[in-house]
Amino acid sequence: MRHFFAQFSVAAAIVIFSAAMSHANEPLRILVMGDSLMTSHSQSKQAVPNFLEKTLGARVKSRATAGARYRYIMPITGALGLNISKQYRDGPWDWVVINGGGNDMWLGCGCMRCKRRMNKLISPDGKRGEIPALVSKARRAGAKVAYVGYLRSPGMWSPIEHCKAEGDALEARIAVMAQRDQGVTFISLADMVPTGDRSFHAPDMIHPSAKGSRAAAARIAQVLTSR
Repeated sequence: MRHFFAQFSVAAAIVIFSAAMSHANEPLRILVMGDSLMTSHSQSKQAVPNFLEKTLGARVKSRATAGARYRYIMPITGALGLNISKQYRDGPWDWVVINGGGNDMWLGCGCMRCKRRMNKLISPDGKRGEIPALVSKARRAGAKVAYVGYLRSPGMWSPIEHCKAEGDALEARIAVMAQRDQGVTFISLADMVPTGDRSFHAPDMIHPSAKGSRAAAARIAQVLTSR
């Protein structure tokens, strides 16, 4: 009997190990959510999700939508993607990669007197708000979450230059949120653009160029493969 149980234990261990190795060899399953940071250059397949797919050999599903925000009340277009929280879809995701909040600050309050709106997005302690609620939803489903910040201007004029302080404050709160959960990582892009280098931005100096999208994806991919 003892011999039988020993054999059974070994067989069970082999099955568990084989299943783990099989899963480890599968491509990463990634859901991407957010706004135009993720969708820029999607028609030419040079958007962040495209580069993640190529770089990692991953299975990437992007639900990101240009112009999307959290505080969006129209039900039909919100469900189609303009409400970032409603972009989420259940699935066996290894990672959910999210960005967003910039359109709420820029279009919602002009990046001025945004304290109330920012508190609705995320509280100073990172525990409450629409961003933590979305992240918690993905975590409860078993996925790790990478929350991606925004590019900064290269020290030259841009239409959203006055949003820098609000953007820094928002991302500081997101970083605090990420520190509370080992399964959540905040990926800052704030230091990615060298001073005086316009090549990481599209001509509008708001959205990333293809080079900027590639660089952002490379930074994201590094995190996804190291954790």
